[in-house]
Amino acid sequence: MTLTAPRDYTHLPESDLVGFARLGDHGAFRAIMQRCNQRLFRVARAVVRDDAETEDVLQEAYARAFAAIAGFRGEAAVVTWLTRIVLNEAHGRLRRRRDMIDVGDIAAVEERGQLLDFPGRAPPLDPEADVVRAQIRSLLERAIDDLPKPFRLVFVLREIEELSVEETAIHLNLRPETVKTRLHRARRRLRESLNSQLADVFEGVYPFLGARCAQLTDAVIARMVADGRSAKSMHRA
Repeated sequence: MTLTAPRDYTHLPESDLVGFARLGDHGAFRAIMQRCNQRLFRVARAVVRDDAETEDVLQEAYARAFAAIAGFRGEAAVVTWLTRIVLNEAHGRLRRRRDMIDVGDIAAVEERGQLLDFPGRAPPLDPEADVVRAQIRSLLERAIDDLPKPFRLVFVLREIEELSVEETAIHLNLRPETVKTRLHRARRRLRESLNSQLADVFEGVYPFLGARCAQLTDAVIARMVADGRSAKSMHRA
């Protein structure tokens, strides 16, 4: 019997990954998730502004995407397609949250004033410098969170993800002129509260790599297996 060599998903082009994912190949979909996780986490968090809920958004969005991937026509990059699914899920959760939350809950959260914590970062080389950097990053993240949502989404994609104006416009279904205007206003608002010396910490904002990325992809795959979406069953379908 001839044994088939395992696929090297890491180096497969996107079109091949999508093709295998359409056949129910969990490895291919895992590779897609790993390529897109960082950007999609930042996009979802720009909407819901909560780490735990952002991960819930991604899991639900990925599950929906996997179920609907047969309808992906490849007219845009898969990350663009996934971004729209993630945004739909994030906005839906935001609407449901507004329907459920009461004023007391909001006051309690504001009173606690909790700082954002992101596990999975590399061990600090200089503990004191790392503490200062973490405090600055938290200040920056809160300032971004305080931006109006339309400005926040554009800022995250342009400044943190470093997408072009055209790419951002495609992701958010906006005109390029609107992207430029919103980015200008977002920068102006941030300048009012932040010193220009904070610019060099943008790269580390909202990390979603390493262990957290792996945990999320494992959870999504486990959900697919539990739902019976195996490669064989989807291929027969």
